[in-house]
Amino acid sequence: MTKGRDLKPHIGIFGRRNTGKSSFINTLVDQDIAIVSAIAGTTTDPVKKSIEIFGIGPAIIIDTAGIDDVGELGQKRIAKSLQAIKTVDCAILMIHEQFGKEETSLIEKFNELEIPFIVIHNKSDLGLIAPEILEELKQYDAPVFEFSCIAKTNKEKIIEALKQCIPESSYVKPSLFKGLIKKNDYVLLVTPIDSEAPEGRMILPQVMAIRDILDKHAIVICLRETELKFFMENSNLKPALVVTDSQAFHYVKEVIPENIPLTSFSIIFARMKGNFPAYLAGTPQIELLNENDHVLILESCTHQVSCEDIGRFKIPDWLQKYTGKKLNFEVVAGLNEIEKEITAYSLVVQCGGCVTTKKQINNRLLPAIKAGIPVTNYGMLIAYVNGILKRATEAIKE
Repeated sequence: MTKGRDLKPHIGIFGRRNTGKSSFINTLVDQDIAIVSAIAGTTTDPVKKSIEIFGIGPAIIIDTAGIDDVGELGQKRIAKSLQAIKTVDCAILMIHEQFGKEETSLIEKFNELEIPFIVIHNKSDLGLIAPEILEELKQYDAPVFEFSCIAKTNKEKIIEALKQCIPESSYVKPSLFKGLIKKNDYVLLVTPIDSEAPEGRMILPQVMAIRDILDKHAIVICLRETELKFFMENSNLKPALVVTDSQAFHYVKEVIPENIPLTSFSIIFARMKGNFPAYLAGTPQIELLNENDHVLILESCTHQVSCEDIGRFKIPDWLQKYTGKKLNFEVVAGLNEIEKEITAYSLVVQCGGCVTTKKQINNRLLPAIKAGIPVTNYGMLIAYVNGILKRATEAIKE
């Protein structure tokens, strides 16, 4: 498991070449963190920079290549910039003197993915925005600001607009156990150790779970599945909730009594980050899979693959055994582009998404949901094929 992407709010800056996107970043944070040149096309690929914006706090700002780039290589750069839209919580459309199809195509993409945005007319020291452009922008219902990197025009107003623009869920500290546990509750975490586990440390979902339990002044008990039966038979403690690695559902469900709530790390992440209602609706559609159907597996992280890899080996094996059908599987890792048309798939399976933002996961799933393709997540799929989806989700349904 990689360390993961930063879960700070992501702000993307988009526009034509030489509109001053990189200069704006430097002015915004009062640092020279982006390369600036009068030569159009200096920024070639989307570049992420971890910054501190006064009034917003830690954030990831994404500087993208010009949307009007030219040539074969330029088209590839444009494609990368468009892909970056899917990863942001809010966007800045940077313009200077021009407003045409390049800008309207960006706005259409923002609206399609439900990305809130503001418009900045940069280099206002060279001339203000043309009245006809300002009039055209009114139809898009987005804040419009004049800005000059020299005079720092409207800097504070722009920061305030970004604060209003960034969804609250992207900067408010998320909670895995919100509403599930209370002070002094015992929470039992079942954490198998296999070849996929990192040497000498816990994986990120387990670490996040432990911290959230401690923050709620509850009591965490962490053990391997091999010690679970001994604990349950020899301890007088009754957990308020048991959270297991989804891969151990088949064993844990037999050891934990029915009157004790049971779920998995992946499922509580699905509630916090994914589209939980869509997962609930999509998971039972496993029953409708046909011979040779195609299934898309979406991994949010990138990691070294072993024969115990859950997304590439275990889930395909379990799903084919459960359905009795030969299925075709394709894995797309990280935030890489899904190259095939989404309609080529009969099911989309998303991992828990511990290393991505809620917006990134939802944008990842949106094309499938719009196309009516069932979506599920690792934990809910595993619970379903083990016959305990209702039990595993009962405690956390909102």
